[in-house]
Amino acid sequence: MDPLVSALKVSSSGLEAESTRLRIVSENIANARSTGDAPGADPYRRKTVSFAAEIDRASGASSVEVQRLGVDESQFTLEYDPGNPAADSSGMVKMPNVNILVEMADMREANRAYEANLQATRQARDLISQTIDLLRASQ
Repeated sequence: MDPLVSALKVSSSGLEAESTRLRIVSENIANARSTGDAPGADPYRRKTVSFAAEIDRASGASSVEVQRLGVDESQFTLEYDPGNPAADSSGMVKMPNVNILVEMADMREANRAYEANLQATRQARDLISQTIDLLRASQ
């Protein structure tokens, strides 16, 4: 398989994977303060995404795929808020296990990886266009 087409496949798989990662991070940030519906109910649980390397047998190129969407099993934090509908009899509310600083760092990393894959796609596309132009000029 043509190395440029292979490069396009690799970078497009990276774009798709990082897009999924950005969506999951956005969901986590949006639900960082989402408590349960009833006293003592569990709040939103942070979602995670795992990637795996896949080999394309036709091209031999390695790509990235979303292996699994999961949840973070870490403990919820407790916050004293007796006026909250989700508060238990002692006024404690279970809060989501989402750390905004971790999510923002993950978002920046995913955004940079997305941009790198996008730039690789642009470069491969430009090289393919230049190759076509050279072939046209040689006829």
